[in-house]
Amino acid sequence: MDHIVHTIDHMPIEDRVRRKIKDIYGLIAEAESHVHGMDVSSVHFHEVGEKDALADIAGVCILMDMLSPDLVTATPVCTGYGKVRCAHGILPVPAPATARLLDGISAYSGNIEGELCTPTGAALVRYFVDSFEGMPVMTVQRTGYGMGSKDLPAANTVRAMLGEGFTKAGTAGHDEPARDNDDGKNVVTVLSCNVDDITAEAVSYATDLFIREGALDVYTLNIGMKKGRQGIMINVMCRMDDVEKFVQLMFRHTSTLGIRRQRFDRYVLDRRIEKVSSSYGDVRVKISEGYGITRRKYEYDDICRIADEKGISIDEIMKDLNGEMYGPSTD
Repeated sequence: MDHIVHTIDHMPIEDRVRRKIKDIYGLIAEAESHVHGMDVSSVHFHEVGEKDALADIAGVCILMDMLSPDLVTATPVCTGYGKVRCAHGILPVPAPATARLLDGISAYSGNIEGELCTPTGAALVRYFVDSFEGMPVMTVQRTGYGMGSKDLPAANTVRAMLGEGFTKAGTAGHDEPARDNDDGKNVVTVLSCNVDDITAEAVSYATDLFIREGALDVYTLNIGMKKGRQGIMINVMCRMDDVEKFVQLMFRHTSTLGIRRQRFDRYVLDRRIEKVSSSYGDVRVKISEGYGITRRKYEYDDICRIADEKGISIDEIMKDLNGEMYGPSTD
C-alpha cells in the first residue's frame, strides 16, 4: 500500500481526485486483508497493483470528477462463473477479494464462463454507485461505451448513460419524497466505517466533532468483526454537498481504511421553533408538522437550564409545562 500511495501522491491530479483513488485502494486493501487474514500494511496487491490497474482506477476517478453526477445507479453486477488463474493460483469466480467487495451488492453469475468482474471493477462500483437497480426514468443526454479486448459470447462492453430529471421507474413523481432541493434536506448520504482498533475516548471525540461540523446525525453500533474481535460501526448522516468534508474527517479522526457510502431519500416533517411563556420564563418549543401530524417538544437545553436553576427534576418541569399548555392531566 505504501508504494501505491507514493505513486498516487506524485500524480499531477487534483487533491479531491487523489483522495478518491486512495479511498478505492483502501477498499481493495481491506478486502485482500480479510481474505488473507493479515494486516492491511502487509497486503501485496499483485494484479491490482500493476500500472494498468492504477491507470484504470485513476481514469475512472478523473472522469467521475469531471462529470460530477448527483446520483449513480448501476444494474446488478454480473460476475461470470468458473475459475480464473491469478498470482495465487487457480481460484473460483468471483475471486475471493471480488466477492468480499461485492458484499451487500446485488450480483449474479450469469451464463458466461470467465471472470467478468475483477477486484478493481468491484471496488469502483462499490465506491461510486449509490444503488443497484434497473435504469431509472430519466432524459438521456449522452451515452458512452468502453470495449473490452476479451472475446466473449456477448458484447464485452460497459455502457454509461448520463441523464437528468431522475424519477424511480414505475412510480409517479408525487408519490416520491421530494428530490434534492436548495438545502438538500430530503436527499442524504450515510457514510459508514467499521473499526476495532480505536479507543472509546477517540470515538466519543469523533462523533461529537462530526455533529459540530454539521452532520445531520451520528450513531454507532457494536458489531462483531474478523477473528472474533468486537468493533464499532460509525455512521455519519450528512447532506450531499458535505460528503467530501466528512470523508476526510472520518479518515482523520478514526482508524478506518475504508468508508462505505449510501444515498437515501427521506420523508421529513416541516420543523420550526417557537418561544412560549411559562411560569419558568420563556421556553423554546420544537414543532413538527406534515402528513396530518403535529408534534411539539420542549427544547431539551432549556429544560436542563431550568432544572439547574430551580434545583428540581426534569420530569417535574415537564409536568408543570404540560399542565400550563394543555391543562391538568386526566390520567
